[in-house]
Amino acid sequence: MTDFDPRQLDPDYEHHGGFPEYAPASPGPGFGRFVAAMRRLQDLAVSADPDDDLWDEAFDRAAALVELLSPYEAEEGKAPAGRTPDLPGMGSLLLPPWTLTRYAPDGVEMTGHFSRFHVGGNHAVHGGVLPLLFDHMFGMISHAAGRPISRTAFLHVDYRRVTPIDTPLLVRGRVSSAEGRKAFVSAELVDADDALLAEANGLMVRLLPGQP
Repeated sequence: MTDFDPRQLDPDYEHHGGFPEYAPASPGPGFGRFVAAMRRLQDLAVSADPDDDLWDEAFDRAAALVELLSPYEAEEGKAPAGRTPDLPGMGSLLLPPWTLTRYAPDGVEMTGHFSRFHVGGNHAVHGGVLPLLFDHMFGMISHAAGRPISRTAFLHVDYRRVTPIDTPLLVRGRVSSAEGRKAFVSAELVDADDALLAEANGLMVRLLPGQP
């Protein structure tokens, strides 16, 4: 991954829009193990079929974990989830567990796979998951290109093939063109043989000062 500071292109980068500055988190290895276990639990939550009486025990254990963590609930931007770039999906359970492999002004790449949790039917990834992946990708593309804090104005996805689970995949994208506050971005999702599974294009619009 290439280190790049968008302030080199835009000294006022942190002052666009109403976003606070979210610094990267370094929560330690315990958080990474916790997130990995929770991802596996998500898979099991949609695939397990135990005896009926086991659900009560599963609830008790889940409730105990809720009780353990509830006193430590933090405001947005304070918890490590979504702020730990060394972890797949930046440590956020909302994002698919993908790893950033290229981060440069001329393009961004991520590798990863989808799991049982992401299935829509017949072992294929749910169609609604891919826009989430692309939207996350578009934000990183904009940031890597030195564009100020932006929001997605539109996102269009073309589904070319069924996206499988448990298969190594790659998503890559770039800024196609820019005009003032607008940055037009594009990306494609491919398999290990570089077969196109889905492609997307979108518009990222720079926030004005104070915009949420």
